[in-house]
Amino acid sequence: MKNNKKDILAFTQNPKTNKIVTWAAMPVLIVVIAVLLVSSIMQPVLFNKEKARREAVGIERLKDIRTLQNAYKSVYNKYTWSVDTLVKFYNEGELVINLQVGSKDDSIAFAHTQSVKQQVPWLKGEDLERYLYQKYNEGDRKLVFSLETKVPVRDTLFNGRPGFCVDSLRTIPFSGGKHVQMDATLKMVSGVKVPLFEAKMPYRYLLPEEKYKQLRINLDSERRNSNHYEGLQVGSISAPNNNAGNWE
Repeated sequence: MKNNKKDILAFTQNPKTNKIVTWAAMPVLIVVIAVLLVSSIMQPVLFNKEKARREAVGIERLKDIRTLQNAYKSVYNKYTWSVDTLVKFYNEGELVINLQVGSKDDSIAFAHTQSVKQQVPWLKGEDLERYLYQKYNEGDRKLVFSLETKVPVRDTLFNGRPGFCVDSLRTIPFSGGKHVQMDATLKMVSGVKVPLFEAKMPYRYLLPEEKYKQLRINLDSERRNSNHYEGLQVGSISAPNNNAGNWE
């Protein structure tokens, strides 16, 4: 046993042996170091690439919320704090569309329209406009009038978007079901009450995975230090910004 220990000690203390072990281990160490260096360089690159991909999905969703909010305001003269209310408005609400027929700059058509109106002096307002619309459909194309009509919201908005799902507006993409943070208020601006809204998607929900945690924390810190929101945001309840998105 003692002889074996002496042999091992002699082997490890042999300069030639140490040189062989060093040269054999060197390539492995170089590979490990190279892998660590590449990983440290590529991690932020991959993070930013994934961040951009997820932001694109989130931005589209916030733009859709803004479109619905503006449509909702055109009917109710205010914004809503609830995404559920927007979803219901899309599914069940109506928009008032102003249909303009003819041009008031066409003097001949305008004079003809006045003549037709004089034939039914008992009709006023919407009843008169509907009468003109009826005459127009019967073939009188020299009329000038406007007509308000109601159309379902779902038949008007997002028609050109195959696969559009209004229910998806409730949640932040890639968050595991976290809800979009939305608020609305009336704020006094130059003595006038102005309706305002905002909708937010924090990066901590947009990029919740543990592998992104440190880089996301660094991103949040950079955003705070530059007085920017740590995520995606459209609109603002603290200051009017024409419902702009912070990506625009």
